[in-house]
Amino acid sequence: MMMKVLVLPLFQMSSGHHKVADALIDFLQTKFPFVHCRKLDFLSYCNEYIEKFVSDVYLRWIRSHPASYHHIYKMLMYRDVPKMDWVHLEPWLPYFEHKMKRLIEAEKPQLIICTHSFPSRILQRLKRKKWLTTPVINVYTDFFMNGVWGKKGIDYHFVPHQEAKEELIKKYKIAKEQVIVTGIPVHETFMSKKGGGRGSKQRLHLLIAGGNQGLGNISDFFRKMNGTNQFRYSVLCGHNRALYEEVLRWKQPHIRPLPYIASIDEMNRLYEEADAIITKPGGVTVSEALHKRLPLFTISYLPGQEQINLRYLEERGLIYNLSGLRHYEQKIWHVLHDDMERSRFLRRVAEYFAQIEQSAQEALQQIVWQYSKTHVWSH
Repeated sequence: MMMKVLVLPLFQMSSGHHKVADALIDFLQTKFPFVHCRKLDFLSYCNEYIEKFVSDVYLRWIRSHPASYHHIYKMLMYRDVPKMDWVHLEPWLPYFEHKMKRLIEAEKPQLIICTHSFPSRILQRLKRKKWLTTPVINVYTDFFMNGVWGKKGIDYHFVPHQEAKEELIKKYKIAKEQVIVTGIPVHETFMSKKGGGRGSKQRLHLLIAGGNQGLGNISDFFRKMNGTNQFRYSVLCGHNRALYEEVLRWKQPHIRPLPYIASIDEMNRLYEEADAIITKPGGVTVSEALHKRLPLFTISYLPGQEQINLRYLEERGLIYNLSGLRHYEQKIWHVLHDDMERSRFLRRVAEYFAQIEQSAQEALQQIVWQYSKTHVWSH
């Protein structure tokens, strides 16, 4: 007998929503032989032209007009604005509800996992109308919960921290048993702490990660490092071929460009080799680095989600923000060589993880066992 699990990220482009979805799918299908997962981009399922149009507009907007994107994001998505349903999306919502019904009727899942807010919002509406009884799990992939997520009617919430749990309980009257502080989920491979110390390496190794699109001004970063070669650099270029070729043309032996890395084991090896990571404050990459106890630096961030993530991380001393500095080298050197500063950083990371109640994998395991004991799955 098989248990079908439907996992719903959004957009086809690589993102934290997909990384979390893949991590949970890998866990479920490894742990439970009777579980079959299907990951599906809900927008593409509705209409591939809509998905392409929306993703293209999104990428162009955040690059060309970041301030206006951040303003609109905060106004429409950051806070839970009831008018959003009725004014901005009302003409489209029946269409998406219809598509979601068709999807569920076709797939007949016994469990639905949302790693993006939009499918969760549509599922909440179906739950309120008593059309859907299938259990739904929200898995949040940022250090905050935007206002689009369905909240009431959703069966379980895997939240990033205790503040999010308290918000769901107090503001939305959700039972505390339904809210589990898991942190932002990462693949189990990344959950082990980074082994060993700096040792006697002459050059410290900095891992530069700009996201799968390779966003960020890498040339500017190296200029603000004063052209120093006292560090070794691995530059993760993602799918940005132009960036990869640009770094290659520099012909600098201490700077190594890397194309998109699909292998979890290879990515874990890079984390193990690194002494620090320079990255944008995307929830999943930051969470992976925190599991590895790697000092985190940021030089740029996207408007909207990453800007809000950055505020949370800075307030708790979990990231060093280099943006605004004329030179980066001195700050990075201080953090990596000052034992007291390193000790303080590790203590702050430990405090963050102390609030975690269960990993997402542990929580998911309990839910699957619970439902498998009380239901008979179809072939």
